[in-house]
Amino acid sequence: MNDSATTTGARLLPPLRLGSPSNPDALVVDTPVILAPMAGVTNAAYRQLCREQGAGLYVCEMITARGLVVGDSKTAEMLTFWPQEEVRSVQTYGVDPPSLEVAVAILCDSFGVDHIDLNFGCPVPKVTRKGGGGVLPWKLDLVRAIMTSTVRAADRHGVPVTVKTRIGIDDQHLTFLDMGRIAEDAGVAAICLHARTVAQAYSGRADWDAITELVQAVEIPVLGNGDIWEAADAVAMVQQTGCAGVEIGRGCLGRPWLFRDLAAAFAGEPVTTLPDLGEVAAIVRRHAELLAQLWGEPHGMKDLRKHMAWYFKGFPIGGELRHSLGMVASLAELDQLLGQLDVDARYPVAELGRPRGRQGGPRSKVAMPWGWLDDRCGLELDLSAAELEISGG
Repeated sequence: MNDSATTTGARLLPPLRLGSPSNPDALVVDTPVILAPMAGVTNAAYRQLCREQGAGLYVCEMITARGLVVGDSKTAEMLTFWPQEEVRSVQTYGVDPPSLEVAVAILCDSFGVDHIDLNFGCPVPKVTRKGGGGVLPWKLDLVRAIMTSTVRAADRHGVPVTVKTRIGIDDQHLTFLDMGRIAEDAGVAAICLHARTVAQAYSGRADWDAITELVQAVEIPVLGNGDIWEAADAVAMVQQTGCAGVEIGRGCLGRPWLFRDLAAAFAGEPVTTLPDLGEVAAIVRRHAELLAQLWGEPHGMKDLRKHMAWYFKGFPIGGELRHSLGMVASLAELDQLLGQLDVDARYPVAELGRPRGRQGGPRSKVAMPWGWLDDRCGLELDLSAAELEISGG
């Protein structure tokens, strides 16, 4: 691939150490960069594709505690790991502390998981409307019980637990500092802050000042998330906030080579990878191979379709060919379509630094149960309807 090199220097950050209460060095991430779990994206094939580009930690799609406890087959299918996946990292979500304790035991005993992340950031209305996702942190006693139960169960296996959350429900109802303190008290290994509110969803700008504030408020490592579109953004976030690492979500959609840039930047040798169209086509073909190996060719090619717009964004490939790539049904058809590309077409540098994936607009009102904001207590609530198979944050 073509690289546009910049200056070299010292390593940006030390390795990220994620420990459990009984095992302080349970997991060491040499390059403190984490692939955020994304529904329908971070399956075993995509995680392997990103891993081939650079070092870091790659998190499986979010699964629910309920799905694990009841033995749901779809949940078990999502917990597929590649042989090269030496560190098995999973994000889970639940609203019932005892169920989470059982779910963690299943993850560790039956799936050999090495790291568990708890999701407290989903902004999807049909989840928040039931009291789950990004509005759950308002109920301090409940999130404390959830973290404590999860850490207790994971610690029996020496497995570290991390937490991902948002700044708050909206600008008037902030929760991130409370979440940081509770996480620290519960024995959580690190906390990741998506520096947006639930009301923002994925719109507007991330408030990196909130990451700085959280770093200053807790002793555990803080990971920053939000508006990292290039490796230079990750460097800027670390330098501005003092965070111990970064989590990458939408920025890598259609650009798994971003992890190569991140690994180089964190090693003090930043580059910007500018693949030509032929090199992008080779990565698409590799992605297709991995998906076919994971699920078989028909299912794998169907899953690949949603990635096509991300991979070829900004390239001059024509509407008809673009449409055909978005409907590809077999490896043979994919090869025929990729063969029509102008392999020498240069990378569209105008796309650098631009948002990718879902964005939308802010919400004037966050969907919540009636009276949700009246108090911070939630242990007595039945929130089982909020445990849906939806991830994000």
